[in-house]
Amino acid sequence: MLKIDRLELGPVQTNCYIISGEGKQCIIFDPGEEAGKIQDLLKRKQLTPLAILLTHAHFDHIGAVDELREKYKIPVYLHHKERDFLGRPNLNGSGKYAALPDYRVADADEWITDEPSLEIGPFNMELFHTPGHSPGSVSFYFPEDRFAIVGDTLFSGSIGRTDLAEGSEQLLLKSIRESLLTLPEETFLFPGHGPETTPKQEQQHNPFLRM
Repeated sequence: MLKIDRLELGPVQTNCYIISGEGKQCIIFDPGEEAGKIQDLLKRKQLTPLAILLTHAHFDHIGAVDELREKYKIPVYLHHKERDFLGRPNLNGSGKYAALPDYRVADADEWITDEPSLEIGPFNMELFHTPGHSPGSVSFYFPEDRFAIVGDTLFSGSIGRTDLAEGSEQLLLKSIRESLLTLPEETFLFPGHGPETTPKQEQQHNPFLRM
């Protein structure tokens, strides 16, 4: 049984998820900022990270990537369609806000393409390319434990914004309906911001999915 720890980090309280198993190994999803808080949790729980996985490359999901990658000597995974986002503020969204510094992160170590699944150590997950919020958004589904990390594709009662670089509302809704709402209805969906939800809850109550 996998364990899920969530930290709300950075200027917009982005959810960073740390998924761990019985062997004290873990993977880190979307370390958006405040690397020290992530390191403190890993030390406190005696966890050894194996990789950093990014649901997408907007600034609020990547701020602690380089510091953690260097400290733990672990690879970073990102969809290849966002190859240019990590180093370009105009694409990762940080250039849109005068109050923010320009976020620039080194290239990913591993590029996700069209593979249907991914295995990292003891962690096995199915991959769904869920573009719309961004061109390379990926959702990571753990079928045995009945949960998915969905980034900013779908929220409890809402959907991801589509006014940033290469966003598309039509494509976003298609991704949600074809990849996330088709999961078993009680699957826990863990988004990039806010509380978890389920396909059943969103089908019944999400106003954006009635359009």
